[in-house]
Amino acid sequence: MSEEATTYNYTVVRQFALLSIAMGVIGMLVGVYAAAELAWPWLNFDIPYITFSRIRPLHTNAVIFGFGGSALFATSYYVVQRTCHTRLISDKLAAVTFWGWLAILLSAAITLPLGLTTTKEYAELEWPIDIAIAVVWIVYAIVFFGTITQRKVKHIYVANWFYGAFILTIAMLHIFNNLALPVGMWKSYSAYAGVQDAMVQWWYGHNAVGFFLTAGFLGMMYYFIPKQAGRPVYSYRLSIVHFWALIFTYIWAGPHHLHYTALPDWTQSLGMVMSLILLAPSWGGMINGIMTLSGAWDKLRTDPILRFLIVALSFYGMSTFEGPMMAIKTVNALSHYTDWTIGHVHSGALGWVAMISMGSLYYLIPRVFGRKLYSLGLVELHFWLATIGIVLYISAMWVSGIMQGLMWRAVNPDGTLTYSFVESVAAMHPFYVTRFVGGALFLTGMLIMTINILLTITAAEKTEEGINDSILEPAPAH
Repeated sequence: MSEEATTYNYTVVRQFALLSIAMGVIGMLVGVYAAAELAWPWLNFDIPYITFSRIRPLHTNAVIFGFGGSALFATSYYVVQRTCHTRLISDKLAAVTFWGWLAILLSAAITLPLGLTTTKEYAELEWPIDIAIAVVWIVYAIVFFGTITQRKVKHIYVANWFYGAFILTIAMLHIFNNLALPVGMWKSYSAYAGVQDAMVQWWYGHNAVGFFLTAGFLGMMYYFIPKQAGRPVYSYRLSIVHFWALIFTYIWAGPHHLHYTALPDWTQSLGMVMSLILLAPSWGGMINGIMTLSGAWDKLRTDPILRFLIVALSFYGMSTFEGPMMAIKTVNALSHYTDWTIGHVHSGALGWVAMISMGSLYYLIPRVFGRKLYSLGLVELHFWLATIGIVLYISAMWVSGIMQGLMWRAVNPDGTLTYSFVESVAAMHPFYVTRFVGGALFLTGMLIMTINILLTITAAEKTEEGINDSILEPAPAH
């Protein structure tokens, strides 16, 4: 086998890994400032560009597509090469995905504060940027699946199944949800109207969670937990059952966002039932990941990177239990439009997505840069800041949300509302301050990670572990 055939393209992996960390800091900083504005509204200083309504979509796009998306690019390119024993099919096309994605993120950072938005949640970017996303994503699919077709082993490891499903489904969701009629360079109208527009939006919106923020990160879980633990996946058969059950069920769950709306009742009920069924594959995957530690539980005491990965799975289990419960119509009648939803979203976003990404990047970056990790102690500090921050954040939102729901539905004997809306807002204030503190702790952990990674790249001892591209790892046990 020639030297070229046995070397990997780590350049694009390094680029996306560092972009992920940079966007994590930026996106979380904007999120903390948005949380501060909710607690102390004067912080917008009457400047349109930094009002909550404009920086909130900037925050969500930066953390979902900037931080999370870049982590998915980095890890998928790393994993597909290592498990297929082959280089990416095209270095030039891989470079197109990086520079194209960077340009898209910069475009979002300019247009969203200017108020140029479609107003569709997680799909706020206007049509020229949407077209650019579709082009970059198609190139991404060509690189990923093209690499799999060139694999040197017959077996396709399960992590690549999850990455592949995420890539294909997000392409379909993005293109169809963003069909629009442009009426100017930065203005368009959705091709759908009324309740159909709402249904397509939440078919997209929930599956952005299901495939972008779940399936892709499960690809990370199935590679990086076994590698960091030094153990094979607990049950490879369960991982395949997990894959197919999750893929077939998730796509139907979107209508649970539209309970008690103009959406037909049967569609709402279908979304609720499918959401409840989702509990089984979600917990099957969580159990499979955690049980991979069988025979290596003691490593949790000494390995903070493994702790990031396993605690992420625990939050995944918790949020995928909470989600189906909130999809039940009677529960949803209390929870919907309240901060309970915000707590649920962030138990998944901070607890699952961010923690699994951080653990994976702590594993990956030293190997693609050929350096030892600068400080395991800083990883330990980061872990505890992140964990405490998450607990403060989601606990505050749970209490605030349930309180909101109960105050809004409370009525006097004569049928009038017991509390005005303003009274519920005043009651929420201490929980908003707590949410800000939790977010600030999480951001501090991210800043510590940034320092640790920069010192790893610039000051840490060089090592040949992982960077020696001519050494191919064996196919994962199955």
